[in-house]
Amino acid sequence: MMRPTARAFVWIGGAVFVAALALMVWRYSADFGRGGGAPSAPAALVDTLWLTLFACHHSLFARPRAKDLVARLVPADLVRSTYVWIASLLLIAVCVWWQPIGGTVYRLDGAARVLLVALQVAGLWLVVRAVRAIRALELAGIESPRPHRDDLQVRGPYALVRHPLYLGWILAVGGASHMTGDRLLFAGVTTLYIAVAIPWEERGLIAEFGEAYERYRRQVRWRVVPFVY
Repeated sequence: MMRPTARAFVWIGGAVFVAALALMVWRYSADFGRGGGAPSAPAALVDTLWLTLFACHHSLFARPRAKDLVARLVPADLVRSTYVWIASLLLIAVCVWWQPIGGTVYRLDGAARVLLVALQVAGLWLVVRAVRAIRALELAGIESPRPHRDDLQVRGPYALVRHPLYLGWILAVGGASHMTGDRLLFAGVTTLYIAVAIPWEERGLIAEFGEAYERYRRQVRWRVVPFVY
């Protein structure tokens, strides 16, 4: 039975997680879409460093050695929540201290705009479906990860690509019909991170699921983008 203080820690952490996501959506939709002026290289450098810090935590903290280290410092049922707390605070920092880059890469109207909006909606749908499959409360750190040996997801969007959550993210952030310098950097750096991180993540999945994941990789060939990667 989780102690009241621990329960408060995980639920407040879940609330911070939701707040961080909401802040990111608002900044991407509103502030990042302003464009205007000449692009600022110094601002792009600062923003890239913030995104890199967030990405490094996201990957390195998820490694078994890092988890073991954290497990020595906090109770076992708070390891996931601690990860979510740090990730959420870093994402908030990215949003709060983001330096406007400016500039407009392109602005599409008519049928092209409708097509890109449809791609973004499809991306959001994929994100929702993928999150539902892996348990939203666990993703938010409210529930501790359960043993996944018999919980490998292979249906729904996971029958299309092995990482549908990442595909949904790429479509949602990269499908803007008004592509500004801010949106392009945000989409580009996070997409590059996804490409670099997936091989690491899949090594962990092979270690966890063994032959079951190897079979899944043979059945679903594409990691993120069908017929591409």
